[in-house]
Amino acid sequence: MADPAAKSWTIEQFFAWQSTRTERYELVGGFPVRMMAGARNVHDDIVINLLAELRGRLRGSGCRPFSGDSSIETLPGQIRRPDVGVDCGRRDPDAFKAALPRVVIEVLSPSTRDFDTFEKLAEYKQVDSLEAIVVVEPNAPEVVAWSRDSGRAWLRRIVEGLDRTVDLPAVGVVLPLTEIYDGVVFPARPRLVRRDDAADLPPDDEGQS
Repeated sequence: MADPAAKSWTIEQFFAWQSTRTERYELVGGFPVRMMAGARNVHDDIVINLLAELRGRLRGSGCRPFSGDSSIETLPGQIRRPDVGVDCGRRDPDAFKAALPRVVIEVLSPSTRDFDTFEKLAEYKQVDSLEAIVVVEPNAPEVVAWSRDSGRAWLRRIVEGLDRTVDLPAVGVVLPLTEIYDGVVFPARPRLVRRDDAADLPPDDEGQS
């Protein structure tokens, strides 16, 4: 935990320090916070699928995807590293963050599920240049996408099923879920008992979960 009396780091100080470390950090509340390591293969598979698909579909558009090695400034002096993003700004090869982020994508994991869904989402919504925020569920073909309407308000849409697509009109891209989940094997889900099935249960099982 940071010393309350310690002076908050600037972004420049943070990036200078980060460049000497092998682990990835975010700058939160003025101090570096080490990112969780040890993501499952399925998380990495989805991230690679997204980067590959976006790279091909964005070629020639002036926008390009970036990985968690890059970053965005969500709040003044606050640096976050989404799993995947799209930068439509002028590319500076020596910079450490996206110049004009338009899209961010987070792939959920057990250790960061609630944080990615709530706390980081709230920060992303404050970034004026962002037009789309996408959260990908690794255990099923389910994606939640937020996009801005004409009044700049955020609208939420749930996309389910491998036959569906995620539309990202801000960057002129449509992502099929079949490509996002290419090679992914989903875990089996328990069958939920419907109400009309309950009558067929033996008397001792009725009402039990």
